[in-house]
Amino acid sequence: MDKKSILDSVKKVREISGKKKFDQTFDISINLVGLNVKKVDDKVDIFLQLPNGKGKTSKICAFVGSELGTKAKIFDKVILQEEFSIYKKDKKKLKKLARSFDFFIAQANLMAEIASTFGRVLGPLGKMPNPKAGCVVPPIADLSPLKEKLDNTVHLETKNQIVVKASAGLESMDDEKIVDNISMVYNSLIHDLPQEKNNVKSMFIKLTMGPSVEVTSKGPVVHEKKKKVKKEEKVKKKEKVKKKEKVVKVVEKNE
Repeated sequence: MDKKSILDSVKKVREISGKKKFDQTFDISINLVGLNVKKVDDKVDIFLQLPNGKGKTSKICAFVGSELGTKAKIFDKVILQEEFSIYKKDKKKLKKLARSFDFFIAQANLMAEIASTFGRVLGPLGKMPNPKAGCVVPPIADLSPLKEKLDNTVHLETKNQIVVKASAGLESMDDEKIVDNISMVYNSLIHDLPQEKNNVKSMFIKLTMGPSVEVTSKGPVVHEKKKKVKKEEKVKKKEKVKKKEKVVKVVEKNE
């Protein structure tokens, strides 16, 4: 995908998306084709550092022993080995933990215990500490470079659907930086696919609360959000139809 096509689509996204009270995120969705995500060889699982960062820090939780207890305080949350049992007994607390963080760090010599305690929830969500991302560390590790790396890292993966989603930065970032990030995601992905570009069906860009724009060589294509009809409105419509039917029946009887 050439950078001009991506830039045109980024500009179109800004044009059609209303301003919000918060700094929206540029989201990418890349639809794939000709893959079977049940096959290991067809799965996508890439940790990628964006050249211009995500515009915000990652939320990181560390599972460590006393050796890294102090160093790990640079992360958002530290769970020491002696606290693991709390989460093993409380699945609700474990699910809340899983939803609250982008990445989880593990002290290498504790991985077996971490897997048995947290794996049942983190595993299916793709959030187990992953060596590919550098998230499994020795007890003597320097954690500062890892934090800096993860703040710029996105995880490209296919789960049960053949689509890859990622963040490419914030609305407040320059267009060129967003374009470079999107280009990096696209190029890294196609080089990981068995048939490269032939496995890509389409790519969409959007801001958090805005409509999607498809990136094409012929120019951006806008895809408006489908308005969801509320359940209450559906019920009211059904009631109106029933009332009309009753009135018609009464009129027919009188005739």
